[in-house]
Amino acid sequence: MEEMENKQLNFIEEIIEEDLKAGNVTEVHTRFPPEPNGYLHIGHTKAMCIDFGMALKYGGKCNLRFDDTNPTKEDVEYVDAIIEDIRWMGFDFEDRLYYGSDYSDQIYNYAVEFIKKGLAYVDDLDVEQIREYRGTLTEPGKESPWRNRGIEENLSLFTRMKNGEFENGEKVLRAKIDMASPNINMRDPVIYRIKKEHHHRTGDTWCIYPMYDFAHPLQDAIEGITHSLCSIEYADHRPLYDWVVQKAGIKNQPHQYEFARLNINYTVMSKRKLRELVEKNYVSDWDDPRMPTLCGLRRRGFTPESIRNFIELVGVSRTNSVVDWGLLEHCVREHLNKTADRVMGVLNPLKVVIENYPDDLTEEFTVENNPEMPERGTRTVPFSREIYIEQDDFMVNPPSKYFRLKPDGEVRLKNAYFIKCTGFETDETGKVTLVKAVYDPASRGGESPDGRKVRGTIHWVSAKHALDAEIRLYDLLFKVENPDEFPEGGDYKQNLNPDSLIVLPSSKVEPALADAKPGDRFQFLRMGYFCVDKDSKPGALVFNKTVGLKDTWAKIASKG
Repeated sequence: MEEMENKQLNFIEEIIEEDLKAGNVTEVHTRFPPEPNGYLHIGHTKAMCIDFGMALKYGGKCNLRFDDTNPTKEDVEYVDAIIEDIRWMGFDFEDRLYYGSDYSDQIYNYAVEFIKKGLAYVDDLDVEQIREYRGTLTEPGKESPWRNRGIEENLSLFTRMKNGEFENGEKVLRAKIDMASPNINMRDPVIYRIKKEHHHRTGDTWCIYPMYDFAHPLQDAIEGITHSLCSIEYADHRPLYDWVVQKAGIKNQPHQYEFARLNINYTVMSKRKLRELVEKNYVSDWDDPRMPTLCGLRRRGFTPESIRNFIELVGVSRTNSVVDWGLLEHCVREHLNKTADRVMGVLNPLKVVIENYPDDLTEEFTVENNPEMPERGTRTVPFSREIYIEQDDFMVNPPSKYFRLKPDGEVRLKNAYFIKCTGFETDETGKVTLVKAVYDPASRGGESPDGRKVRGTIHWVSAKHALDAEIRLYDLLFKVENPDEFPEGGDYKQNLNPDSLIVLPSSKVEPALADAKPGDRFQFLRMGYFCVDKDSKPGALVFNKTVGLKDTWAKIASKG
């Protein structure tokens, strides 16, 4: 966050600095208001970084407030997960954890006051009728037949709504504003509805719940929020936000400002769609590493630092755009390149027998853990007569410019010796099952004393010492840039990528990984970055591929 100091101000920072300079506010106070009806995804991190980041930059405060005024899909499971995600991202709401339901009595009392001021009325129109009466963008709405009920009747009906005397949808409370307003949101919006459902915190105390557009500005005002920052789709709701706090007679009125939401290609970020993917078993759970959820990205091996850097690179603007998923991969690749230890793992093993190497000998090579961080030290890697290499690192009839192992060809084993292929064995299908080779004892450490050049260097693990591992190769969940584009009669699920997960159950990794714990991240030399999965157990390691080594986004960006 400190880097923000040296960069050009975005429009939110300009607003805040002007407010501070003019004395409109003495302290910046923001809030992050997630709805606990699902897990946070990468799209939410933009709001999270802006809300917490602005408070952090200007020495202010940021509240965490759960928008739990709709009991239909809310659950304590989501509350706990959101708190975990925020802390994992490196943000601190200190003791300022609030719930919209904390203000149930206060919001209700405000609604009563609105009725008393003639600013709200109980309406008997159902949902479809309200929509019909609302009008269109080019035609004004028309008033409800119940719009001019008397104050006492409205108070009585609202009390009866609260007491549970009416069923869901039978009556609503609407603000009395202007049915001819050019802004449809100001055409007598519903501010309370009946929902006879159990609430995860208040139980069955309430059967009426305020709408977001009524509750949110009042909650902001109650908490002393100065800058209510939200995504651009709420821009048309700002007049209603201002109307509510003004008519409530609140002295220190918060102000709403909108920024462009985060859209990324090759994924969906609708909670409804993500929930469907989970509930219909298209993915294993909310934390499936293919999901754009923060818990899914964390399980896949993404770091909070890389996600925060991604959000900073995306920037803060008022114009919506679609960001390339490759930029997010670039950010995690850049961070892991600096922080992840290098190890050797063979994903698709092929055994090599070094026939002139002593049968009973085991050597150890000292190798650097991370050339980017010398302080990470070194480790020893065992070497023996039989090793595993990648199946793709040997070809019987290779194309030109193939510099890996081939018949009569020579390669360098990373940090070890030169070996030369002397033969191979195949099964009945012609698949190579074993490679025979000889090594040059004088090339220990991968250097030739006679100066001969060997162009290919491959990784390996000692067969005698290798650990068994399951490798899960993850790719984009969808095979098209915009999953919401599909032929008539279809839906986004037909764009799912059938190859988004490939499981390799018989991989081999070096013994230094025996104590690796879930969440540990490594660079498998030549193969990519991998993270130990939560399914991993001692003796049964499981690794998730986070991202490959090749950075196509950086190359495209440098040309642009």
